[in-house]
Amino acid sequence: MASPIVAITMGDAAGVGPEIIMKSLAHRDLYERCRPIVIGDSARLLAAGALVGSTLAVNAVATVEEAVCQFGVVDCIDLALIPADLPWGRLSPIAGNAAFRYIEVATLLATQGRVAAICTAPLNKEALHAGGHHYPGHTEILAALTQTPEVSMMLTAPGLRVIHVTTHIGLLDAIRRIEPGLVERTIARGYSVLEKAGLPRRKIGVCAINPHAGENGLFGHGEEAEKITPAILACRERGWDVEGPLPADTLFFRAGRGDFDMVVAMYHDQGHGPVKVLGLEAGVNITVGLPVIRTSVDHGTAFDIAGTGMADERSLLEALRQAIALAPA
Repeated sequence: MASPIVAITMGDAAGVGPEIIMKSLAHRDLYERCRPIVIGDSARLLAAGALVGSTLAVNAVATVEEAVCQFGVVDCIDLALIPADLPWGRLSPIAGNAAFRYIEVATLLATQGRVAAICTAPLNKEALHAGGHHYPGHTEILAALTQTPEVSMMLTAPGLRVIHVTTHIGLLDAIRRIEPGLVERTIARGYSVLEKAGLPRRKIGVCAINPHAGENGLFGHGEEAEKITPAILACRERGWDVEGPLPADTLFFRAGRGDFDMVVAMYHDQGHGPVKVLGLEAGVNITVGLPVIRTSVDHGTAFDIAGTGMADERSLLEALRQAIALAPA
């Protein structure tokens, strides 16, 4: 059986995306498990290769079918959107627009079944907006392009999986948006991931919103009882092992020692903080609920080190491994 084709989007060309791609595709074992094809700019990849001391060739192609998919050659569907003099590490609307176009092409290829999964290098939200694309991030772009009304962000790190009820909105807006139906649907998407992963035990812990899970009304305004508990009860009626709402601080400690297979976080920083403490080089972002497979690095464009060759490729390598694992056989 042929290995899956994974489309790697180059992300913001002014950031570390091109460098970590060239570093990742220098790992020979990757080609034993997948056929990677970059959606981006071949000249930028060559420039990044020079920065990191790579000896890889770059093969500019127009279609997936033209790719050679062999170690030593980086196949790139070249959209030729990046000028040769684009500076590294500086905000650029050109790079922001290009990052969107890479995702657009990759999504089309995935929905057509010509690639099995998408793995994304980081984009810069400010550059994305400056380029005329007003989305909070990758997750929302992919949902719009696939006409998916609701998706969830899941972060993984060694020994920890976290799915989010809300993500790129302010804290007050997040609390207003949280309601039992949304919480139940998020838990269901997380449970589906655990099922597909073949886990024999699928135990899910659900975070509270308030400190100490509200302490029986001492903190907050009854959000746990109103917004979270009904969803947990509904999931238990399905026969699922779901516990909560639990204080987030102790829940993440318990999850880290193996008591839970997944944590449901209520808002962005509640879920992101514990994962990133475990190390950006090991974190992976997975969009759950799309009709296509999408994984991503769990770090940003790192403009402060872009163009220096210092960027660490380990998060991208792990994101590629996750994409391969999730890709349809």
